[in-house]
Amino acid sequence: MSNNSEKALLPAGMSDVLPPDAGFETENLERLMAAFATHGYLRIKPPLIEFEESLLAGLGKAMTAQTFRLMDPVSQRMMGVRADMTPQVARIAATRMAGAPRPLRLSYAGEVLRVKGSQLRPERQFAQVGAELIGAPEAAADVEVILLAALALANLGVAGFSVDLAMPTLVPAVCKSFGIDRVTGGKLRQALERKDAAGVTQLTNDLGEEAAAVLSSMLAAAGPAERTLHVLEGLDLGAEAAHERTTLKMVSEQLAAQARDLKVTIDPVENRGFEYHSGVTYTFFARDVRGEIGSGGRYMAENRTGGESATGFTLFMDTVLRALPAAELPERLYLPAGTADADGERLRAEGWVTVRGLSSCDDDVCEARRIGCGHLFEGSQVRAIGSEDEV
Repeated sequence: MSNNSEKALLPAGMSDVLPPDAGFETENLERLMAAFATHGYLRIKPPLIEFEESLLAGLGKAMTAQTFRLMDPVSQRMMGVRADMTPQVARIAATRMAGAPRPLRLSYAGEVLRVKGSQLRPERQFAQVGAELIGAPEAAADVEVILLAALALANLGVAGFSVDLAMPTLVPAVCKSFGIDRVTGGKLRQALERKDAAGVTQLTNDLGEEAAAVLSSMLAAAGPAERTLHVLEGLDLGAEAAHERTTLKMVSEQLAAQARDLKVTIDPVENRGFEYHSGVTYTFFARDVRGEIGSGGRYMAENRTGGESATGFTLFMDTVLRALPAAELPERLYLPAGTADADGERLRAEGWVTVRGLSSCDDDVCEARRIGCGHLFEGSQVRAIGSEDEV
């Protein structure tokens, strides 16, 4: 391996983003943020690194294993590089913006870094874009943020958008109702995460026949929202789980009423990736795109009085971009050395991307082609390279 090759080698999960993809990502990121702003979401910018005790407190505890740590040479205190921005938003809402009127609508965008990638997401550094609605316990708040994500992504051109709803607190509530102990509950969770119906059946002696039947039915019920809710309503889940089911139904029905074309599914036993969530969660998908393009849900944001209910979502820009047509470099116009500044300003005002020659050359056409320009400013007119036709 050459010395230059060694310098270009990056750690696993890291990559250089080159033209035109880097500009394409930034352009679409800002379009998303602009869409959030039109719905009243105020942009904030948390730091990339925080002291460990604040970054990994509250919601941040769930990201402890994914957080890079380093020593601050100034304070001699341990710091962490953010692995997720939602806990930072919750911290800001509880401290710097504690006195702001509720519900508080905040949006954010930035890079995150994680210790490990996953099978579906091998990237360890990627951009997050998201919105949080804090201090709003109503189901209407969940509906608002889901529809905000759907609208913003549709404006980008994401096709085949769908949302999968879940309620991570539903299975624990069912287990509590049937008196399932922690050890058995742990085995059950592993089976449910694998979508292993046979594994749930094998636990019948530990769960009890009635509980095993209910949980098996919940596992099999995943699918279109209306059908899933019909199955769940036919099950005796216990009082606490029945309340969770009602909340899930309210969100689903409001989505159906406000966005009839939105594809909504429900997985009543899903829990992976929602470690700090305490209510309805959602995962976003796009047609022909492998993996999720975003996720979110309801959680409790800590504040001075204990906590306040919040909901929000995060979009993963690398996956979002895979749901869009491939990026292309804009048409570039070559301005030969000596072109008047006024001409360059006029052409840029007309929408051209101009590249100015720094020194005279014998053949402006060849030079324009060499540096990737498809058009040439010649005399006082623009023409396509290789054609005498004026543009």
